[in-house]
Amino acid sequence: MRTATARRVYRAEVASGVRLWTLGESDSERWDAFVRSCPEATFFHLTGWKSVIENVLGHTTFYLYAESADGIEAVLPLAHVRSYLFGNALVSSPLCVYGGVAAKTEEARRALEDEAERLAVSLDVDYLEMRNRSVHRSDWPVKDLYVTFRKAIHPDPEANLNAIPRKQRAMVRKGIAAGLESAIDDGVDRFFSAYAASQRNLGTPVLSKRYFQALKEEFGRSCEVLTVTKEGKAVSSVLTFYFRDEVLPYYGGGPAAARELKANDFMYWELMRRSAERGVRVFDYGRSKVGSGSYSFKKNWGFEPEPLPYQYRLVKAQSVPNVSPNNPKYRLMIEAWRRLPLAVANRLGPILARNLG
Repeated sequence: MRTATARRVYRAEVASGVRLWTLGESDSERWDAFVRSCPEATFFHLTGWKSVIENVLGHTTFYLYAESADGIEAVLPLAHVRSYLFGNALVSSPLCVYGGVAAKTEEARRALEDEAERLAVSLDVDYLEMRNRSVHRSDWPVKDLYVTFRKAIHPDPEANLNAIPRKQRAMVRKGIAAGLESAIDDGVDRFFSAYAASQRNLGTPVLSKRYFQALKEEFGRSCEVLTVTKEGKAVSSVLTFYFRDEVLPYYGGGPAAARELKANDFMYWELMRRSAERGVRVFDYGRSKVGSGSYSFKKNWGFEPEPLPYQYRLVKAQSVPNVSPNNPKYRLMIEAWRRLPLAVANRLGPILARNLG
């Protein structure tokens, strides 16, 4: 049984037999056990993110859960993100593609959503953002900017290769023919070099190396780096999450040479092949903006887009926010960033990237 100081009542009984609590130090194991058992919960609902968001990104978090006599019924991770450039928001959760309430009962879900709304108003934010995978509130506006790509994979790697559409399969075979090799890295050094170069070339501020080190430390074997090499030199790399029977390649990239070698095509194939062999059955290619290059790339693999209906409770904002690179407001910044020396981009990037989502 937890001690009285392990958690505190966030709000007394809000519904029949349901109380809301803040996450205490001794609650993490129960919270994570609920997340692993709740069908709509995701890797991004795990408590490890709380430490990373607070200690590396510097945001204040509010991890709330609803509990009855039968145990935890719903969880909601929230973080308060304040930025001069990108606004003042309460988000579930920053730098995560999925979020919102994960619940086993609708009563518990509504209790946490209502509490998030109250908290957003009390913090005087511009808006509350819930990164849902399905619509839960008809009274909150939806942004249709993003989709996700998920697909079941076969235990047999050859079956997975044959399931890739012909043109994309040819790109994978070119990477194989180029003599590319892959390896699992213990650290993030080779990954960070490849990823940072890719982000600068896209005009996107890079997160700090410390952030990626923290992910590896926090999630252990559930966070893995796969690096592709050509004659011993790293040409692309991907940092991946494993959750239940799913694999989520989350951060990936490489320098310009990666495109000519088809290194990224080979990299994702190697990840799929290795994942199938370890018993993974769902490949989650993650979020993309509709009409973007990554959207087309994932469709070329035979994945079909699934809408991500992020929902908002507008507080001070008059409309759903647009912090996408497609916003003309950020166009000049993106073009200028692409011209920065890589060392400068890596030094300045984390200051901005911590507030991007």
